[in-house]
Amino acid sequence: MRAVNEFSPAWFLRGPHAQTIWGRLTRPRRLVPLRREVVETPDGDELILDHLDAAAPSVHFVLLHGLEGSSQSVYMQGILDVIRRAGQSATAINFRSCARHPGRLFRTIPNRRPRFYHSGETSDFDFVVRRLPQRPLVAFGASLGGNALLKWLGENPGQDLVTAAATISAPYDLAAGAAYLDTRVGRFYISQFVRSLGKKIQRVIRDFPETAKVVDVQRALRARTFREFDNAATAPLHGFRDADDYYARASSIFYLSRITTPALCISARDDPFLPPEVLGRVRAVASPSIDLRVTSNGGHVGFVSGSSPWKSVYWAEELVVRWLIDKSAAANIRP
Repeated sequence: MRAVNEFSPAWFLRGPHAQTIWGRLTRPRRLVPLRREVVETPDGDELILDHLDAAAPSVHFVLLHGLEGSSQSVYMQGILDVIRRAGQSATAINFRSCARHPGRLFRTIPNRRPRFYHSGETSDFDFVVRRLPQRPLVAFGASLGGNALLKWLGENPGQDLVTAAATISAPYDLAAGAAYLDTRVGRFYISQFVRSLGKKIQRVIRDFPETAKVVDVQRALRARTFREFDNAATAPLHGFRDADDYYARASSIFYLSRITTPALCISARDDPFLPPEVLGRVRAVASPSIDLRVTSNGGHVGFVSGSSPWKSVYWAEELVVRWLIDKSAAANIRP
């Protein structure tokens, strides 16, 4: 599959792992001041929303973070800063159990209900976009958040709540991604995720003892791969038969053909979280509404360019904001 050559990686970050890790080591997590709102969900839980206000925005962004991220993740702060510079407003949705305590960025806020979130959970996003008073809306998702956003678009063809959408490094095929990460290098990434998720499972069991009947806590805590953790915890906690059932029902690749909303999807062929052949399958099934941009380099939610380490430019974030504003403007001037 032909790669798009608009992106040129920074000379000091040529490899996929450097691209993936650089921003997480060097970018601030408190770049943009946000206004916090806590809303009650229909099932008696709560969602924590962080809002970026603007004086006279022409469009409002709704943002979804990645696995074990939050509104304080560096890529979320980065795209919020681009939105702010463009004079627009935004709402960053913190998935259940992911919002950070003010002043304690590495401590998450627990939820009232035993379930938290997963790659195919779309009901909370649907709830938020239906209650937001701002219009028009555009949406963005990074990694897991991108998968959930594309799945929601495929579940709701013809919807008029969101004018346009964009993703960076969506995993598309969860089974393929989980298998691809089952390597020595892949386990470097997985270890931090399963450790964080394992702590949340322990908290769920402590606060909701009845969940111990469905979740295999010890297997979850021993997990070294996504598949092991998803079989032990994610799948049973959220009503899936097992990891295979979860991957089949939650992967956005099975919903792409139904999408009618304009959607920009940015991926790199060297993404360490996804085998490159999946991108060929994505292109084959994607609806005409999807603008798939595949670069040769960029890693996972990286896409760092720039002339020096002190002048890093996050190409995908800049492109996403510009593209969504343009698409929203075009939609609003149609007769």
